[in-house]
Amino acid sequence: MAGKGTVVACRNFNATDDAEVLYKAMKGLGTNEDAILQLLSSRSNHQRQDIKHAYKTLFGKDLVDNLKGELGGKFETLIVAMMTAPLAYDVSSLRNAIKGAGTEEKVLVEILASRSPQQVKEIVAAYRKEYDDDLEEDISGDTSGHFKRLLVILLQANRQSGVQSELIDSDAQTLFQAGEHKFGTDEQTFVTILGNRSAEHLRKVFDAYMKLSGFEMEESIKRETSGGLQDLLLAGAGTDDNTLIRAMVTRSEVDLMDVRTEFRKLFACSLFSMIKGDTGGDFRKALLLLCGGDDA
Repeated sequence: MAGKGTVVACRNFNATDDAEVLYKAMKGLGTNEDAILQLLSSRSNHQRQDIKHAYKTLFGKDLVDNLKGELGGKFETLIVAMMTAPLAYDVSSLRNAIKGAGTEEKVLVEILASRSPQQVKEIVAAYRKEYDDDLEEDISGDTSGHFKRLLVILLQANRQSGVQSELIDSDAQTLFQAGEHKFGTDEQTFVTILGNRSAEHLRKVFDAYMKLSGFEMEESIKRETSGGLQDLLLAGAGTDDNTLIRAMVTRSEVDLMDVRTEFRKLFACSLFSMIKGDTGGDFRKALLLLCGGDDA
């Protein structure tokens, strides 16, 4: 089942017209932030790349540099993320997570656990091209233990695709034996299964696990594991602004409608109302446009 995004390509798209609208929004005194966020949130990432090209052709200036000069704070970070091609965005996010002060483990997880094997291969190649470094070596140098192993497994880009019906029950049983059932958790078993199966498959395994153990898989992971590994297994929930920006930008064209549905099931409020309550200003306006609606 294909996911549903909240941002779709604009049908009567004209990159030159859009470039002119953005130029006018930034010209003269004061910036028209509303015009910028309304336009960019209603264009696909591919169309935004065309607008960048048209802008340079028309005005001899770099659109992203101009936006950075006019905007500030979290709103700027969000708009720049929206203007970056998905592969380049993943690669720079991983690099910043590894090279920043203290490795941001959550970012590594979030990206590597939610991309397809083909996308992971492209990330590894683009990372090498951009930084002349090996992503696996960089990650291995900065992480340790089971957490490192799971990331290395994900980097091999051999996760199965689709659902292996015949393995659902045995995977659930294996996870149950590795966790709840005996004293001391066999984290390696968690790592191997979670690192090699597709997300769709794991959802079905978690349902089967629930029936078997009476515990939600997430609850078990929280009780049985800790630290970086736990973050990875839970693939990072929580709303610090950078996570919010990454999630909204990278999922808006992929499956943000599904994310909204899941969010509503898990929490007592909608994603829309959480964003509304936790953020402010143009940053909030742009996020709410990306969110695409409320599920009150």
